[in-house]
Amino acid sequence: MPLPVPQSIIQRAIQELKIKDFSKATIREVVAIAGKIERETGLEFIHMEMGVPGLPPSPVGVEAEIAALRKGVASIYPVIDGLPELKQEASRFIKAFIDLDIAPEGCVPVVGSMQGTFTSFLVAGQCDAQRDTILFIDPGFPVQKQQAVVLGYRYESFDVYDFRGERLKEKLESYLAKGNIACIIYSNPNNPAWFCLNEQELQIIGDLATRYDAIVLEDLAYFAMDFRKDLGTPFQPPYQASVGKYTDNYLLLISGSKAFSYAGQRIGIVAMSDALYQRSYPGLTERYGGGTFGSVFIHRALYAISSGTAHSAQCALAAMFKAASDGDFPFLKEVKEYGRRARRLKAIFLKHGFEIVYDRDLDEAIADGFYFTVRYPGLSGGELMAALIPLGISAISLATTGSHQEGLRACTSFIKEHQYDLLDERLAAFVVHL
Repeated sequence: MPLPVPQSIIQRAIQELKIKDFSKATIREVVAIAGKIERETGLEFIHMEMGVPGLPPSPVGVEAEIAALRKGVASIYPVIDGLPELKQEASRFIKAFIDLDIAPEGCVPVVGSMQGTFTSFLVAGQCDAQRDTILFIDPGFPVQKQQAVVLGYRYESFDVYDFRGERLKEKLESYLAKGNIACIIYSNPNNPAWFCLNEQELQIIGDLATRYDAIVLEDLAYFAMDFRKDLGTPFQPPYQASVGKYTDNYLLLISGSKAFSYAGQRIGIVAMSDALYQRSYPGLTERYGGGTFGSVFIHRALYAISSGTAHSAQCALAAMFKAASDGDFPFLKEVKEYGRRARRLKAIFLKHGFEIVYDRDLDEAIADGFYFTVRYPGLSGGELMAALIPLGISAISLATTGSHQEGLRACTSFIKEHQYDLLDERLAAFVVHL
Protein backbone atom coordinates (compact mmCIF):
# COMPACT_ATOMS: atom_id res chain seq x y z
CA MET A 1 0.00 0.00 0.00
CA PRO A 2 1.45 3.40 -0.94
CA LEU A 3 1.77 6.04 1.74
CA PRO A 4 -1.48 7.92 2.37
CA VAL A 5 -2.07 11.07 0.33
CA PRO A 6 -0.55 14.04 2.19
CA GLN A 7 -3.10 16.15 4.04
CA SER A 8 -1.78 19.24 2.27
CA ILE A 9 -3.01 17.91 -1.08
CA ILE A 10 -6.40 16.97 0.34
CA GLN A 11 -6.86 20.33 2.06
CA ARG A 12 -5.89 22.18 -1.11
CA ALA A 13 -8.52 20.25 -3.08
CA ILE A 14 -11.16 21.05 -0.43
CA GLN A 15 -10.19 24.73 -0.26
CA GLU A 16 -10.31 25.12 -4.05
CA LEU A 17 -13.98 24.17 -3.90
CA LYS A 18 -14.49 26.51 -0.90
CA ILE A 19 -16.01 23.73 1.22
CA LYS A 20 -16.18 24.76 4.87
CA ASP A 21 -17.09 21.34 6.30
CA PHE A 22 -15.86 18.28 4.40
CA SER A 23 -18.26 16.01 6.31
CA LYS A 24 -21.17 17.91 4.69
CA ALA A 25 -19.76 17.87 1.16
CA THR A 26 -22.29 17.01 -1.53
CA ILE A 27 -21.94 13.97 -3.75
CA ARG A 28 -20.65 16.06 -6.65
CA GLU A 29 -18.19 17.87 -4.38
CA VAL A 30 -16.75 14.59 -3.10
CA VAL A 31 -16.41 13.40 -6.70
CA ALA A 32 -14.59 16.62 -7.60
CA ILE A 33 -12.23 16.37 -4.61
CA ALA A 34 -11.38 12.73 -5.33
CA GLY A 35 -10.82 13.60 -8.99
CA LYS A 36 -8.42 16.43 -8.11
CA ILE A 37 -6.44 14.16 -5.80
CA GLU A 38 -6.31 11.41 -8.43
CA ARG A 39 -4.99 13.76 -11.08
CA GLU A 40 -2.38 15.28 -8.80
CA THR A 41 -1.09 12.07 -7.21
CA GLY A 42 -1.82 9.37 -9.79
CA LEU A 43 -3.41 7.26 -7.03
CA GLU A 44 -6.30 5.14 -8.29
CA PHE A 45 -9.39 5.86 -6.24
CA ILE A 46 -12.05 3.37 -5.23
CA HIS A 47 -15.08 5.49 -6.02
CA MET A 48 -18.08 4.69 -3.84
CA GLU A 49 -19.56 8.17 -3.62
CA MET A 50 -21.73 8.58 -6.68
CA GLY A 51 -24.68 6.45 -7.72
CA VAL A 52 -23.92 6.26 -11.43
CA PRO A 53 -24.79 2.99 -13.22
CA GLY A 54 -21.73 0.88 -13.89
CA LEU A 55 -23.24 -1.49 -16.46
CA PRO A 56 -23.72 -1.17 -20.24
CA PRO A 57 -27.00 0.42 -21.36
CA SER A 58 -29.82 -1.78 -22.53
CA PRO A 59 -29.34 -2.71 -26.21
CA VAL A 60 -33.13 -2.63 -26.58
CA GLY A 61 -33.13 1.07 -25.79
CA VAL A 62 -30.01 1.87 -27.79
CA GLU A 63 -31.28 0.26 -30.97
CA ALA A 64 -34.70 1.87 -30.66
CA GLU A 65 -33.14 5.28 -30.14
CA ILE A 66 -30.78 4.91 -33.09
CA ALA A 67 -33.68 3.86 -35.30
CA ALA A 68 -35.70 6.87 -34.15
CA LEU A 69 -32.85 9.26 -34.87
CA ARG A 70 -32.41 7.81 -38.33
CA LYS A 71 -36.08 8.48 -38.98
CA GLY A 72 -35.45 12.16 -38.25
CA VAL A 73 -37.13 12.64 -34.88
CA ALA A 74 -34.31 14.95 -33.79
CA SER A 75 -35.82 17.69 -35.94
CA ILE A 76 -39.29 17.44 -34.39
CA TYR A 77 -40.50 18.65 -31.00
CA PRO A 78 -42.10 15.78 -29.08
CA VAL A 79 -45.58 16.40 -27.73
CA ILE A 80 -45.31 17.87 -24.24
CA ASP A 81 -47.25 15.11 -22.48
CA GLY A 82 -45.25 12.32 -24.12
CA LEU A 83 -45.32 10.08 -27.17
CA PRO A 84 -48.54 8.02 -27.30
CA GLU A 85 -46.60 4.76 -27.59
CA LEU A 86 -44.50 5.58 -24.53
CA LYS A 87 -47.54 6.54 -22.47
CA GLN A 88 -49.26 3.31 -23.43
CA GLU A 89 -46.22 1.15 -22.68
CA ALA A 90 -45.57 2.95 -19.39
CA SER A 91 -49.12 2.21 -18.28
CA ARG A 92 -48.71 -1.42 -19.30
CA PHE A 93 -45.30 -1.71 -17.57
CA ILE A 94 -46.81 -0.41 -14.31
CA LYS A 95 -49.57 -3.00 -14.56
CA ALA A 96 -47.07 -5.76 -15.37
CA PHE A 97 -44.64 -5.10 -12.52
CA ILE A 98 -46.61 -3.18 -9.83
CA ASP A 99 -50.12 -4.44 -10.60
CA LEU A 100 -51.55 -0.93 -10.58
CA ASP A 101 -53.96 0.49 -13.13
CA ILE A 102 -52.87 3.94 -14.27
CA ALA A 103 -54.27 5.39 -17.48
CA PRO A 104 -51.73 6.29 -20.19
CA GLU A 105 -52.89 9.90 -19.81
CA GLY A 106 -51.22 10.07 -16.38
CA CYS A 107 -47.87 8.61 -17.48
CA VAL A 108 -45.70 11.60 -18.33
CA PRO A 109 -42.06 11.45 -19.54
CA VAL A 110 -39.56 13.66 -17.75
CA VAL A 111 -35.86 14.43 -18.07
CA GLY A 112 -34.95 11.80 -15.49
CA SER A 113 -36.52 11.37 -12.07
CA MET A 114 -34.69 14.50 -10.90
CA GLN A 115 -36.91 16.63 -13.11
CA GLY A 116 -39.89 14.52 -12.17
CA THR A 117 -39.30 15.18 -8.48
CA PHE A 118 -38.70 18.90 -9.00
CA THR A 119 -41.91 19.32 -11.01
CA SER A 120 -43.90 17.21 -8.55
CA PHE A 121 -42.65 19.32 -5.63
CA LEU A 122 -43.46 22.50 -7.54
CA VAL A 123 -47.08 21.58 -8.29
CA ALA A 124 -47.84 19.80 -5.02
CA GLY A 125 -46.67 22.86 -3.12
CA GLN A 126 -49.09 25.12 -5.02
CA CYS A 127 -52.27 23.12 -4.42
CA ASP A 128 -53.17 24.66 -1.07
CA ALA A 129 -51.67 27.81 0.48
CA GLN A 130 -51.88 26.23 3.94
CA ARG A 131 -49.75 23.28 2.83
CA ASP A 132 -46.29 24.69 2.24
CA THR A 133 -44.02 21.94 3.56
CA ILE A 134 -42.48 18.77 2.09
CA LEU A 135 -41.99 15.82 4.44
CA PHE A 136 -38.99 13.58 3.80
CA ILE A 137 -38.99 10.05 5.18
CA ASP A 138 -35.24 9.78 5.57
CA PRO A 139 -32.57 8.77 4.87
CA GLY A 140 -32.90 9.91 1.30
CA PHE A 141 -31.31 11.35 -1.82
CA PRO A 142 -29.63 14.61 -0.67
CA VAL A 143 -30.33 16.55 -3.87
CA GLN A 144 -34.08 16.31 -3.34
CA LYS A 145 -33.76 18.61 -0.33
CA GLN A 146 -31.67 20.93 -2.49
CA GLN A 147 -34.59 21.02 -4.91
CA ALA A 148 -36.88 22.11 -2.08
CA VAL A 149 -34.43 24.89 -1.21
CA VAL A 150 -34.26 26.02 -4.85
CA LEU A 151 -38.07 26.17 -4.91
CA GLY A 152 -38.14 28.11 -1.66
CA TYR A 153 -40.29 25.47 0.03
CA ARG A 154 -40.13 24.48 3.66
CA TYR A 155 -39.33 20.89 4.52
CA GLU A 156 -39.29 18.60 7.51
CA SER A 157 -37.77 15.17 7.87
CA PHE A 158 -37.24 12.25 10.19
CA ASP A 159 -34.91 9.25 10.14
CA VAL A 160 -37.12 6.16 9.84
CA TYR A 161 -34.40 3.97 11.42
CA ASP A 162 -36.23 3.85 14.78
CA PHE A 163 -39.75 3.99 13.34
CA ARG A 164 -40.17 0.89 11.23
CA GLY A 165 -43.33 -1.19 11.20
CA GLU A 166 -46.25 -0.10 13.36
CA ARG A 167 -44.13 2.62 14.99
CA LEU A 168 -44.21 4.53 11.69
CA LYS A 169 -47.88 5.43 12.18
CA GLU A 170 -47.52 7.60 15.25
CA LYS A 171 -44.37 9.29 13.97
CA LEU A 172 -45.80 10.09 10.55
CA GLU A 173 -49.11 11.30 11.96
CA SER A 174 -47.29 13.70 14.30
CA TYR A 175 -46.21 15.64 11.20
CA LEU A 176 -49.37 15.30 9.11
CA ALA A 177 -51.63 16.40 11.97
CA LYS A 178 -50.11 19.89 11.78
CA GLY A 179 -51.98 20.44 8.51
CA ASN A 180 -49.02 21.98 6.64
CA ILE A 181 -47.68 18.97 4.73
CA ALA A 182 -48.18 19.22 0.98
CA CYS A 183 -46.40 16.01 0.07
CA ILE A 184 -44.43 13.09 1.45
CA ILE A 185 -41.41 11.59 -0.31
CA TYR A 186 -39.37 8.43 0.19
CA SER A 187 -37.44 5.98 -1.97
CA ASN A 188 -38.15 2.24 -2.12
CA PRO A 189 -35.67 0.48 -2.24
CA ASN A 190 -34.08 3.15 -0.12
CA ASN A 191 -31.21 5.35 -1.21
CA PRO A 192 -28.84 5.21 0.74
CA ALA A 193 -29.71 2.42 3.18
CA TRP A 194 -31.27 -0.10 0.75
CA PHE A 195 -34.01 -1.17 3.14
CA CYS A 196 -37.46 -1.68 1.63
CA LEU A 197 -40.67 -0.40 3.17
CA ASN A 198 -43.09 -3.32 3.45
CA GLU A 199 -46.81 -3.58 2.77
CA GLN A 200 -47.76 -2.70 6.35
CA GLU A 201 -45.65 0.47 6.23
CA LEU A 202 -46.92 1.46 2.79
CA GLN A 203 -50.50 0.99 3.99
CA ILE A 204 -49.78 3.27 6.96
CA ILE A 205 -48.40 5.93 4.60
CA GLY A 206 -51.32 5.54 2.19
CA ASP A 207 -54.03 5.60 4.85
CA LEU A 208 -52.58 8.69 6.51
CA ALA A 209 -52.04 10.45 3.18
CA THR A 210 -55.73 9.97 2.43
CA ARG A 211 -56.84 11.03 5.91
CA TYR A 212 -54.73 14.20 5.91
CA ASP A 213 -54.98 14.86 2.15
CA ALA A 214 -51.24 14.81 1.45
CA ILE A 215 -49.71 13.74 -1.86
CA VAL A 216 -47.21 10.87 -1.77
CA LEU A 217 -44.16 10.88 -4.07
CA GLU A 218 -42.88 7.31 -4.30
CA ASP A 219 -39.38 7.35 -5.75
CA LEU A 220 -38.81 4.03 -7.54
CA ALA A 221 -35.40 4.93 -8.94
CA TYR A 222 -34.20 1.39 -8.10
CA PHE A 223 -37.25 -0.26 -9.54
CA ALA A 224 -37.79 -3.88 -8.42
CA MET A 225 -34.16 -4.15 -7.26
CA ASP A 226 -34.98 -5.90 -3.97
CA PHE A 227 -33.13 -9.01 -5.08
CA ARG A 228 -34.47 -11.09 -2.18
CA LYS A 229 -37.62 -11.51 -4.27
CA ASP A 230 -38.19 -12.44 -7.90
CA LEU A 231 -39.88 -9.24 -9.05
CA GLY A 232 -38.96 -9.58 -12.72
CA THR A 233 -41.78 -11.69 -14.20
CA PRO A 234 -44.41 -9.52 -15.90
CA PHE A 235 -48.04 -9.83 -14.82
CA GLN A 236 -47.16 -12.34 -12.09
CA PRO A 237 -46.65 -11.81 -8.36
CA PRO A 238 -44.64 -10.90 -6.43
CA TYR A 239 -44.84 -7.28 -7.61
CA GLN A 240 -42.89 -4.16 -6.73
CA ALA A 241 -44.56 -2.91 -3.55
CA SER A 242 -46.28 0.46 -3.86
CA VAL A 243 -48.30 2.95 -1.84
CA GLY A 244 -50.62 3.06 -4.85
CA LYS A 245 -52.42 0.05 -3.40
CA TYR A 246 -53.52 2.13 -0.39
CA THR A 247 -54.29 5.68 -1.55
CA ASP A 248 -55.29 7.67 -4.63
CA ASN A 249 -53.02 10.57 -3.62
CA TYR A 250 -49.81 9.40 -5.24
CA LEU A 251 -47.24 9.93 -7.96
CA LEU A 252 -44.71 7.27 -8.95
CA LEU A 253 -41.24 8.26 -10.13
CA ILE A 254 -39.89 5.56 -12.45
CA SER A 255 -36.39 6.09 -13.81
CA GLY A 256 -34.65 4.61 -16.82
CA SER A 257 -31.28 5.23 -15.17
CA LYS A 258 -30.68 2.27 -12.88
CA ALA A 259 -32.91 -0.66 -13.82
CA PHE A 260 -32.24 -0.09 -17.54
CA SER A 261 -28.73 1.43 -17.16
CA TYR A 262 -29.90 4.32 -19.33
CA ALA A 263 -28.81 7.21 -17.12
CA GLY A 264 -27.00 9.24 -19.78
CA GLN A 265 -30.15 9.93 -21.77
CA ARG A 266 -31.98 11.43 -18.76
CA ILE A 267 -35.32 9.72 -19.20
CA GLY A 268 -37.98 8.69 -16.72
CA ILE A 269 -41.70 8.70 -16.04
CA VAL A 270 -43.94 10.43 -13.54
CA ALA A 271 -47.09 8.31 -13.21
CA MET A 272 -50.07 9.95 -11.48
CA SER A 273 -53.07 8.09 -10.16
CA ASP A 274 -56.15 8.64 -12.27
CA ALA A 275 -57.87 10.38 -9.34
CA LEU A 276 -54.98 12.78 -8.71
CA TYR A 277 -54.60 13.57 -12.42
CA GLN A 278 -58.26 14.64 -12.63
CA ARG A 279 -58.41 16.50 -9.33
CA SER A 280 -58.74 20.29 -9.14
CA TYR A 281 -57.15 22.24 -6.28
CA PRO A 282 -58.03 25.77 -5.14
CA GLY A 283 -54.41 26.91 -5.18
CA LEU A 284 -53.91 25.74 -8.77
CA THR A 285 -57.18 27.36 -9.88
CA GLU A 286 -56.20 30.65 -8.27
CA ARG A 287 -52.71 30.62 -9.79
CA TYR A 288 -53.46 29.27 -13.25
CA GLY A 289 -57.14 30.07 -13.74
CA GLY A 290 -58.22 26.44 -13.79
CA GLY A 291 -57.00 23.01 -14.74
CA THR A 292 -56.51 19.72 -12.94
CA PHE A 293 -53.40 18.55 -11.15
CA GLY A 294 -52.37 16.56 -14.25
CA SER A 295 -53.01 19.32 -16.78
CA VAL A 296 -51.19 21.91 -14.66
CA PHE A 297 -48.28 19.51 -14.15
CA ILE A 298 -47.90 19.00 -17.90
CA HIS A 299 -49.06 22.17 -19.64
CA ARG A 300 -47.98 24.76 -17.08
CA ALA A 301 -45.09 23.50 -14.95
CA LEU A 302 -43.37 20.95 -17.19
CA TYR A 303 -43.80 23.10 -20.27
CA ALA A 304 -42.17 26.05 -18.51
CA ILE A 305 -39.27 23.95 -17.22
CA SER A 306 -38.19 22.01 -20.30
CA SER A 307 -40.84 22.06 -23.03
CA GLY A 308 -40.77 18.28 -23.10
CA THR A 309 -38.37 15.36 -22.98
CA ALA A 310 -35.92 14.31 -25.72
CA HIS A 311 -37.81 12.66 -28.56
CA SER A 312 -35.40 9.78 -29.21
CA ALA A 313 -35.00 8.97 -25.50
CA GLN A 314 -38.77 8.56 -25.28
CA CYS A 315 -38.60 6.04 -28.12
CA ALA A 316 -35.89 4.15 -26.25
CA LEU A 317 -37.88 3.98 -23.01
CA ALA A 318 -41.03 2.91 -24.84
CA ALA A 319 -39.11 0.03 -26.42
CA MET A 320 -37.60 -1.06 -23.08
CA PHE A 321 -40.96 -0.93 -21.31
CA LYS A 322 -42.57 -2.95 -24.11
CA ALA A 323 -39.85 -5.60 -24.21
CA ALA A 324 -39.93 -5.96 -20.42
CA SER A 325 -43.72 -6.30 -20.33
CA ASP A 326 -43.63 -8.78 -23.22
CA GLY A 327 -41.18 -10.92 -21.24
CA ASP A 328 -38.49 -10.48 -23.91
CA PHE A 329 -36.21 -8.27 -21.81
CA PRO A 330 -35.32 -9.65 -18.35
CA PHE A 331 -34.04 -6.28 -17.17
CA LEU A 332 -33.34 -7.40 -13.60
CA LYS A 333 -31.00 -10.18 -14.70
CA GLU A 334 -28.21 -7.74 -15.53
CA VAL A 335 -28.60 -5.39 -12.57
CA LYS A 336 -28.37 -8.26 -10.08
CA GLU A 337 -24.64 -7.73 -10.55
CA TYR A 338 -24.94 -4.89 -8.03
CA GLY A 339 -26.14 -7.36 -5.42
CA ARG A 340 -23.16 -9.62 -6.08
CA ARG A 341 -20.79 -6.67 -5.73
CA ALA A 342 -22.43 -5.58 -2.47
CA ARG A 343 -21.95 -9.00 -0.91
CA ARG A 344 -18.24 -9.01 -1.73
CA LEU A 345 -17.70 -5.44 -0.60
CA LYS A 346 -19.56 -5.88 2.68
CA ALA A 347 -17.47 -8.96 3.48
CA ILE A 348 -14.26 -6.94 3.07
CA PHE A 349 -15.48 -4.09 5.27
CA LEU A 350 -16.67 -6.49 7.97
CA LYS A 351 -13.32 -8.31 7.88
CA HIS A 352 -11.59 -5.08 8.92
CA GLY A 353 -13.87 -4.23 11.84
CA PHE A 354 -16.51 -2.12 10.10
CA GLU A 355 -20.22 -2.58 10.78
CA ILE A 356 -23.27 -2.28 8.54
CA VAL A 357 -25.36 0.68 9.79
CA TYR A 358 -28.78 -0.15 8.35
CA ASP A 359 -28.34 -3.91 8.69
CA ARG A 360 -31.94 -5.08 9.18
CA ASP A 361 -35.18 -4.74 7.29
CA LEU A 362 -37.40 -5.31 10.32
CA ASP A 363 -36.99 -9.08 10.89
CA GLU A 364 -34.96 -9.68 7.70
CA ALA A 365 -31.33 -9.04 6.88
CA ILE A 366 -30.91 -6.04 4.60
CA ALA A 367 -30.84 -6.82 0.88
CA ASP A 368 -27.66 -6.63 -1.19
CA GLY A 369 -27.90 -4.06 -3.94
CA PHE A 370 -26.81 -0.73 -5.35
CA TYR A 371 -25.95 0.84 -1.96
CA PHE A 372 -25.04 -0.17 1.55
CA THR A 373 -24.03 1.75 4.67
CA VAL A 374 -20.97 1.28 6.89
CA ARG A 375 -19.57 2.70 10.11
CA TYR A 376 -16.42 2.19 12.15
CA PRO A 377 -16.71 2.09 15.94
CA GLY A 378 -15.66 5.34 17.61
CA LEU A 379 -15.68 7.48 14.45
CA SER A 380 -18.31 9.88 13.20
CA GLY A 381 -19.31 9.77 9.54
CA GLY A 382 -17.25 12.88 8.83
CA GLU A 383 -14.21 11.48 10.63
CA LEU A 384 -14.50 8.25 8.67
CA MET A 385 -14.71 10.15 5.36
CA ALA A 386 -11.59 12.11 6.29
CA ALA A 387 -9.72 8.95 7.33
CA LEU A 388 -10.50 7.02 4.13
CA ILE A 389 -9.91 9.64 1.46
CA PRO A 390 -6.12 9.77 2.02
CA LEU A 391 -6.15 6.04 1.23
CA GLY A 392 -7.97 6.57 -2.05
CA ILE A 393 -11.47 5.54 -0.88
CA SER A 394 -14.29 8.05 -1.41
CA ALA A 395 -17.85 7.87 -0.08
CA ILE A 396 -20.43 10.29 1.34
CA SER A 397 -21.43 10.86 4.95
CA LEU A 398 -24.86 9.64 6.03
CA ALA A 399 -25.36 13.06 7.59
CA THR A 400 -26.01 14.50 4.13
CA THR A 401 -28.88 12.02 3.57
CA GLY A 402 -30.94 13.05 6.59
CA SER A 403 -29.81 10.03 8.57
CA HIS A 404 -29.17 10.44 12.29
CA GLN A 405 -26.77 7.49 12.24
CA GLU A 406 -22.99 7.87 11.98
CA GLY A 407 -21.43 6.30 8.93
CA LEU A 408 -21.05 6.40 5.17
CA ARG A 409 -23.05 5.47 2.11
CA ALA A 410 -21.13 3.19 -0.23
CA CYS A 411 -22.19 2.65 -3.85
CA THR A 412 -21.30 -0.56 -5.67
CA SER A 413 -21.70 0.66 -9.23
CA PHE A 414 -18.15 1.78 -10.08
CA ILE A 415 -16.28 -1.13 -8.49
CA LYS A 416 -13.94 -2.90 -10.89
CA GLU A 417 -12.87 -6.53 -10.52
CA HIS A 418 -9.32 -5.74 -9.43
CA GLN A 419 -10.51 -3.27 -6.79
CA TYR A 420 -11.76 -5.87 -4.31
CA ASP A 421 -8.16 -6.81 -3.49
CA LEU A 422 -7.23 -3.13 -3.54
CA LEU A 423 -9.98 -2.32 -1.04
CA ASP A 424 -8.87 -5.16 1.21
CA GLU A 425 -5.31 -3.82 1.16
CA ARG A 426 -6.37 -0.23 1.83
CA LEU A 427 -8.73 -1.06 4.67
CA ALA A 428 -5.94 -3.03 6.31
CA ALA A 429 -3.81 0.12 6.03
CA PHE A 430 -6.69 2.18 7.45
CA VAL A 431 -6.69 0.03 10.60
CA VAL A 432 -2.89 0.41 10.90
CA HIS A 433 -2.98 4.21 10.46
CA LEU A 434 -5.97 4.73 12.74
